[in-house]
Amino acid sequence: MVTNASSAMQHPLCHGSESSALLQFKQSFLIDEDASDDPSAYPKVSTWKSHGEGEESDCCSWDGVECDKETGHVIGLHLASSCLYGSINSSNTLFSLVHLSTLDLSDNDFNYSVVPHKVGQLSRLRSLNLSGSKFSGQIPSELLALSKLVFLDLSRNPMLELQKPGLRNLVQNLTHLKTLHLNLVNISSTIPHVLANLSSLTSLLLRGCGLYGEFPMNIFRLPSLQLLSVRYNPGLTGYLPEFQETSPLKMLFLAGTSFSGELPASIGRLVSLTVLDLDSCKFTGMIPSSLSHLTQLSILDLSFNLFTGQISQSLTSLSSSLSILNLGGNNLHGPIPQMCTNPSSLRMIDLSENQFQGQIPISLANCTMLEQLVLGNNQIHDIFPFWLGALPQLQVLILRSNRFHGAIGSWHTNFRFPKLRIIDLSDNEFIGDLPSVYLQNWDAMKLADANHLKVMQANQTFQSPGYTQTFKYIYSMTMTNKGMQRFYQEIPDTFIAIDFSGNNFKGQIPTSIGNLKGLHLLNLGRNNITGHIPSSLMNLTQMESLDLSQNKLSGEIPWQLTRMTFLAFFNVSNNHLTGPIPQGKQFATFPNTSFDGNPGLCGSPLSRACGSSEASPSTPSSSKQGSTSEFDWKFVLMGYGSGLVIGVSIGYCLTSWKHKWFVKTFGKRQRKWTRNERRGT
Repeated sequence: MVTNASSAMQHPLCHGSESSALLQFKQSFLIDEDASDDPSAYPKVSTWKSHGEGEESDCCSWDGVECDKETGHVIGLHLASSCLYGSINSSNTLFSLVHLSTLDLSDNDFNYSVVPHKVGQLSRLRSLNLSGSKFSGQIPSELLALSKLVFLDLSRNPMLELQKPGLRNLVQNLTHLKTLHLNLVNISSTIPHVLANLSSLTSLLLRGCGLYGEFPMNIFRLPSLQLLSVRYNPGLTGYLPEFQETSPLKMLFLAGTSFSGELPASIGRLVSLTVLDLDSCKFTGMIPSSLSHLTQLSILDLSFNLFTGQISQSLTSLSSSLSILNLGGNNLHGPIPQMCTNPSSLRMIDLSENQFQGQIPISLANCTMLEQLVLGNNQIHDIFPFWLGALPQLQVLILRSNRFHGAIGSWHTNFRFPKLRIIDLSDNEFIGDLPSVYLQNWDAMKLADANHLKVMQANQTFQSPGYTQTFKYIYSMTMTNKGMQRFYQEIPDTFIAIDFSGNNFKGQIPTSIGNLKGLHLLNLGRNNITGHIPSSLMNLTQMESLDLSQNKLSGEIPWQLTRMTFLAFFNVSNNHLTGPIPQGKQFATFPNTSFDGNPGLCGSPLSRACGSSEASPSTPSSSKQGSTSEFDWKFVLMGYGSGLVIGVSIGYCLTSWKHKWFVKTFGKRQRKWTRNERRGT
């Protein structure tokens, strides 16, 4: 008895009024799995029970509830990703918990409620996280009275506004802030100079806030600032300062702004820097060799600026720490420097859309972790780099629009490209037959896994006391799809594509290509390919875009291609094809232009009718289908119905993940970063 009493004195039970307030808070919401995005979300409040419900009635033991060990008062609510759905207002009993110092309601769905003004009653709050929880309207002025706040995250609430009061008022009142995250909050103002007075600030995230005007340079010099992001504020201008050796900056994100000028040589003093993302700005001049001093740098993205000159050989020393090197879309020239001369961490290299000349350095064969190599749209003059086939992790190889030449050949079969699933050799000067032995050995293209939803990415973690953020750098690429050059904002692990168009390949299409059952895109257009279209293509059941145009193909279009029920784009124009066009299913959705330039073709959609001896073929009757006909017809009809919609719209939405992905990737260049965050205890 004495022991129990002693234990109770050490860990007092929570106060009845606070327990009651929590239960009423719970009852004001529904539990809905769709209310949280985090895959690990679960309803923490489901453990909250009153004394008569057969569960622990001490609220201090409830999931997500933190109590003061001496007083028993509730001082923390950690309800991130708790599947809460419903509106919240100032009458909610939450605001009677006046001893709260930590309130985390992130990643729930509050149905676009206005942030209640009674949040100002929680005067002891040091940490407030409402990110990604569907709040809307103007942030109340009462929130600015929470003068003890050191952590404030209102990000990812795009309907939320910080205008009256604005950012200046917030900064002037919350002077103890160490973390200020307002990503996607509508601020629509300049950045106040007083922000540079927050001497304790370690993390500042202002992505996509509608900021404009010149960025105050003194913010770069904040003595504790480790993480700075003002990405995707195109009206925001500014220059990089002369950096000091004492700067603690670890991550700098300026992508999608109008920052300009040259990179100062002093950027090499940021020795703690792990991420430098200056994508799509207006920086000019040469890339300073002092970047080679940044030995902790993991991600370097200087793409789509106005950089000129050659890449300093000294930068290649970073390959031991770098995982991402993206210099695409500049005016760089000269030879590609030797890379991976030492053990390398490089996973993605993008040097596309520059003016690089010469050959691909064979030192890239040492980049054993490389997953994506993008060298398209340069002036590289070389033969096919067959030796890249020894790289065990290489999945994406883009060599489009260069001066590669010669036959690809089949004699280098020890270099098998074991994980290759996307290859683009379009618009070069390759000759000879299509590489049939390679096509037989590309095993990663033989897998058809339509349920795998991961995308290619690299992760970088930022840690501060009690808080961890994982930034995901999403790989991207440009390929031709449906006759148009398209920017792929992200690359699902299941996307498989071959583009050999715009070369001088000859000979026949190998029947072995029908074994690459995971193919979504095949483009062999604008070559000198002869022979018939192999019926083995019918095995490519995941195919969505097939372009065989502008060749010298002859014979009939195999009726078996009607089995490609995901096919949304089909082009065999300008060949020597004859006979009837297959009818039904996906073929009912293709326009005349898919078949133009083949005088011997007949049947719908062409106006040229077929004679009685050449009636348009269709799928064999059910009597020839055997016992599987019922299943096959259900599948075909489902594909045909969906394909009809696809054919007249964007073309990629037969499954939900395809729809969401292709809608995003076929848009303009957008963000390549996502962020996951986790509060510590």
